[in-house]
Amino acid sequence: MHIRPWLVYLVIAFLGVLPLLIALLAGAIANLAKCELDEGSVHPCVIAGKDVGNLLYAMGVGGWFTLMTLPAAFFLALIYSVYLLVSK
Repeated sequence: MHIRPWLVYLVIAFLGVLPLLIALLAGAIANLAKCELDEGSVHPCVIAGKDVGNLLYAMGVGGWFTLMTLPAAFFLALIYSVYLLVSK
């Protein structure tokens, strides 16, 4: 079975931006729940009777991992490109 190169690049790109997407999701959830969300500290955020402030804070701060995952994804895509060129 031959894996399509565009699919590999798509997975690499998705993994590279995944922490950013999770942080954006945290921001959207906090916005919809009318809660405060920032990197400074955990703020209470009650959704459906449960405080999810710690979870939203962790998701939001996790966006900083993009500073590592994006360059790693770039180099992984570069390595995969070299592999494709050499294996032909």
